[in-house]
Amino acid sequence: MKISLHWLYRYLLAPVPSDQVQECLDRQGFPIEACEPLEDGDFLIDAEVTSNRSDCLSHLGLAREVAAGEGLELQPPVIEINETGPDVQTLAQVDNQDEALCPVYTARVIQGIKVGPSPNWLVKALESIGLRSVNNVVDVTNFVLMEMGQPLHTFDLAKLAGQKIVVRKASTGEKFKAIDGTSHTLNDTMLVIADAEKPVAVAGVMGGLESEVTETTTDILLESARFDALSVRTTGRRLKLSSDSSYRFERGVDPLGVERASMRAAQLICELTGGSLATGVIRVGEQPPLPQTVSLHLERCNDLIGVTMDPQQVVQWLDRLQLSPVLEGDKVVCTIPTWRADLQREIDLVEEVVRMFGLDNIPTHSRISIEARPPQVAIAARQLLTRVLVAHGYYETINFSFVNPKQGMGFVPKGEEALQIDDERRKAEPMLRPSALPSLLACRKSNQDMGNQAVQLFELASVWVRFNGKIVERRELALLADVAEPGEAIRRLRGLVSELVERLGGSVSLVFKQTKEANYSDALAIEVAGQRLGTLGLVEGACQNQFDLQTAVVGATFDLDALIGLYPPQRTVAALCRFPGIERDLSVIVDNAVTWDQLSQEVRAAEPQLLEDLRFITTYRGKPIAKGQKSVSFRLSFRDPTATLRHDQVDPQMALVVDRLKQSVGAQLRD
Repeated sequence: MKISLHWLYRYLLAPVPSDQVQECLDRQGFPIEACEPLEDGDFLIDAEVTSNRSDCLSHLGLAREVAAGEGLELQPPVIEINETGPDVQTLAQVDNQDEALCPVYTARVIQGIKVGPSPNWLVKALESIGLRSVNNVVDVTNFVLMEMGQPLHTFDLAKLAGQKIVVRKASTGEKFKAIDGTSHTLNDTMLVIADAEKPVAVAGVMGGLESEVTETTTDILLESARFDALSVRTTGRRLKLSSDSSYRFERGVDPLGVERASMRAAQLICELTGGSLATGVIRVGEQPPLPQTVSLHLERCNDLIGVTMDPQQVVQWLDRLQLSPVLEGDKVVCTIPTWRADLQREIDLVEEVVRMFGLDNIPTHSRISIEARPPQVAIAARQLLTRVLVAHGYYETINFSFVNPKQGMGFVPKGEEALQIDDERRKAEPMLRPSALPSLLACRKSNQDMGNQAVQLFELASVWVRFNGKIVERRELALLADVAEPGEAIRRLRGLVSELVERLGGSVSLVFKQTKEANYSDALAIEVAGQRLGTLGLVEGACQNQFDLQTAVVGATFDLDALIGLYPPQRTVAALCRFPGIERDLSVIVDNAVTWDQLSQEVRAAEPQLLEDLRFITTYRGKPIAKGQKSVSFRLSFRDPTATLRHDQVDPQMALVVDRLKQSVGAQLRD
């Protein structure tokens, strides 16, 4: 922000030397990048202003900081307007069709003006900061912009079709010629200020050439408004247009400054042009906001700064910053002025106290103490999860968060919507990924092109969708592995998942259930204690072809927060039984459609007494097993905790199991 020292003096009751102003601003958090002497003892000071302090993108804003830092009294300009013209409602109309992008729009009308050169004081003020004088009307809007930080614009009222202002989205293909002479083609994402027929300005960015104020102008419409920061920035970048106004709108302007700046400009224009100000103001949009309050707890402030502050001194500092502090016991309640949009939390007020106290005044210590603490639970869980995956031969990947819609659309969960951004730089991949799996599939394709085989990948990533109109961000774990034999690959993946769950959660109930899932030809739902953790399975051929993969792959996706939520592991332990058990292996022939989950459920449904464990061994297909069938082998473990178990006790239980399997799934004992 470039300021003139003499211009700054307009708002201070007492002048301050240039070096003192620079030192003060630097101390207040506005480093000085340059200082150049001007004529008549003036100085051009270039102060760096952070993006969250848009209130200081003006002479008045920086004068407020100098007054607070030096303990001076601020002298804002006295604004008095004389409305002698007809009712403004009879002279112009405003239709705001998009209050989301234009929260408030105000218009005043000044009639009978005489456009001409600006007086010497105004020309000198503008030239001191590098601005060129145009005419007395345009110069006033530039002066108020640099004085108060609120962008303004003036239209030649006679050039507005229907004497009407319409705030609306542009139509795709609509043409616009900017005041700098450049021509532009608009689209329907851009907010424009139009008259009854055509755009006359790009909202918050630049005015139009066809409605500019010239020497023949006699009546003007004075615009003062507030526009959405993201909309202004996006439009300016697409049109490759920027201005002092767009720079401030992109960072946010004071909601109450809209009206104050309009009155200030109307006052100066009437004084310099001899015009008559219409009575009243046209205002459409939201009403002025009420000031918010934020509390500062003194004990908390002292703990963070490391210095015990005098409560009365803290109140005095905050009062110099115009925060209207009130001491209430052990806290100070501040009423935040609307121009300080950066003050929202207690820590923000702590920062203000530090600024006023001075960072250089905070004592430093030659030694620091370090307290050793165990890692946070979530971090420890992620570290354990990563170690298990790496031990199984998986490589961690970090992929970009955007994907091609053709590849990502099929991974959007049912009932949810894809989330895309409209940005020229993301034309090829505008979609925020709804799952990390398409990123791993694309990564596998890159490895395929490089000749890498037996690839196993995983990623911990955020994914995004739109649900019920709201953007939802989730954290996901995705796995992908090459397949040599489909059945074996799924079994290995099941084993990995079982180990992950056991290492993270301990003795929890893990269940795999067959399910139908998009992009999988053979899928299993993963549940723990009735909660869905994720899905694993063989990626279907159509999905592989979409990514041009020559190798079959298995994949899995997990709700990362739910998975980490199992940690730390809770295990159930008991004393080892003193009595030996008996193991029986059983091989049954069933149809291929019968799953291991069905078999295990039926075995347990037979309620064999003293059954301690049931484990899958293998599956066999081929001669002499008939086509369409398979042999499933499993092991049953029996144990009596009170005595040595005998075979004649186990035989009836085995018979119950065999009978149950014959009746429920048509199983036959394999010889």
